Amino acid sequence: MDLGAIIGLVLGLMLIALGATSEGGSLDRFFSVGSLLITVGGSFCAALVHFPMRDFLGFPRLLWRVVRPPVWNRTQIIADFRRYADIARRNGILALEAITGEIRDPFLRRGIQLAVDGADPRVVEDLLRTDIELSGRGHDRGVRILRALAGYAPAFGLVGTLLGQVLMLRDLRDPNTVAKAMSLAIINTLYGVLMAYLVFGPLAEKLAIQAQEEATVREMVIRGVMGLQSGDNPAVLEQKLVVYVSPVGVQA
Repeated sequence: MDLGAIIGLVLGLMLIALGATSEGGSLDRFFSVGSLLITVGGSFCAALVHFPMRDFLGFPRLLWRVVRPPVWNRTQIIADFRRYADIARRNGILALEAITGEIRDPFLRRGIQLAVDGADPRVVEDLLRTDIELSGRGHDRGVRILRALAGYAPAFGLVGTLLGQVLMLRDLRDPNTVAKAMSLAIINTLYGVLMAYLVFGPLAEKLAIQAQEEATVREMVIRGVMGLQSGDNPAVLEQKLVVYVSPVGVQA
């Protein structure tokens, strides 16, 4: 689980709440169901108009992926390929079929299976790269949805602000009405900015980073499968893959 997303969001909200109440204010003054409906609800409705329904329906799964992304251990991948190369060198590449059942990553398992089946290396590479491209398109749609929401949220916060001003101008003689309308107007702007810059925008960039990391690991797997097919010995294959290991940290 990516604790950074959860910690950042929760801590950010806590700090904002602490700052808002540090001068003796009350949190209930900053809560408005109407403002949430206008700002958050309006943003999602605009995104629903913007994107095809099939993309929008995958939004909950998208958020789950951001919070709990796949964990890639590049060092372990290198060790696995070294073992696969050793098996292939001793017993032939067909011997790898016995270990495909223990491979949990579908992408890696498919690559090994294609190599075992004797598919042409160019065909194997083309099929695996097609998988990367299709997966990348899915991630790109998710990033675009989140970025769109980040753009819509301040706009609908402005809509709420305008509505509050309309209510305020309808009856300037009643101080209570003016105060409530002004509060509604300001809270809408607050919600819009918070949703854009604390939630939707950061989540979009996190998903983009995760997609880039996944693409890099997939490229690493393709390089390893190609090495198995070309009969690389374990040491050579390891050297081909070690370039994908970051000098700062190998655990993705």
